[in-house]
Amino acid sequence: MAHKIDTESCSACGACAEVCPEGAISYNAKTCVYSVDAEKCIDCGACKDGCGSGAAQAA
Repeated sequence: MAHKIDTESCSACGACAEVCPEGAISYNAKTCVYSVDAEKCIDCGACKDGCGSGAAQAA
């Protein structure tokens, strides 16, 4: 099961994307939101551990 980003608590700092070993997290500049590509996510939890705002969560 892929992780997800809670857009309401996300501070858009990018820490989750920086620590993702699979490059599964991307930023959409139009919406100012990070999202997880479920096809690339290996459910390792690195994003959750790296997220200071608690926005990265198990889906």
